[in-house]
Amino acid sequence: MVPKIDVIACLSDNYAYLLRDEESGAAVVIDAPEAAPILKAVEASGGRLDALLLTHHHHDHIEGVAAIVERTGAQLVGAVADVHRLPPLDRAMADGEIFSIGPLDFRVIATPGHTLGHIAYHAPEARALFSGDTLFSLGCGRLFEGSAADMWDSLLRLAALPTETAIYPGHEYTASNGRFALAVDPDNTALVERLADVEALRAAGRPTVPVTLGRELLTNPFLRAGDPRLAERLGLSGRPAVDVFAELRKRKDSFR
Repeated sequence: MVPKIDVIACLSDNYAYLLRDEESGAAVVIDAPEAAPILKAVEASGGRLDALLLTHHHHDHIEGVAAIVERTGAQLVGAVADVHRLPPLDRAMADGEIFSIGPLDFRVIATPGHTLGHIAYHAPEARALFSGDTLFSLGCGRLFEGSAADMWDSLLRLAALPTETAIYPGHEYTASNGRFALAVDPDNTALVERLADVEALRAAGRPTVPVTLGRELLTNPFLRAGDPRLAERLGLSGRPAVDVFAELRKRKDSFR
């Protein structure tokens, strides 16, 4: 049975996610930007929380940790590379390791770039990827600690997952990411269609996520840095995909 996944809006534009297996009652939350809305969702789903999984150390992903753990007794899970700057962990996970609660399995994927210790969680049974601030809907995270090569390699790892995988990122950035995507890829009909859907969802006050990896591969310019047509548009014909990615990230950083 595919677990139920709730999208929890936190702070101004963050998301946390609650997965619950209906048969066993096992429940897991990914990231903790804010305690109150997460605890409300946990209570509404039965009050059980077995584990809290963190993608990285930034304050807007861990601010709610103490209150959530105190209230629920959940195990705290995060990257072994970041034990020195995360709240005290019960499980420190490395790339490729699997964290399991009941029937729920989460495979850790190291995704340095946004931060050096960033990890994502792939839940095969749920057909879901919790990508934190590495892969956004129509975008990717800023390079606060890693290099463009680091982030490009991380995105390639995520892009290799099954195309039906649903992407659950750490923020609601789709509309602003879409404006940049359209500026660098205006002839992409799949992108134009996607932005119409995004506009309708936001007008209705609904999240724009999750989105399938297949749709991201067609519309997210950061995943399409290897496309010769996009390289040509950026004046980088014949250059390696990582150079195209670096140029895209540079332009996005100054895009208004």
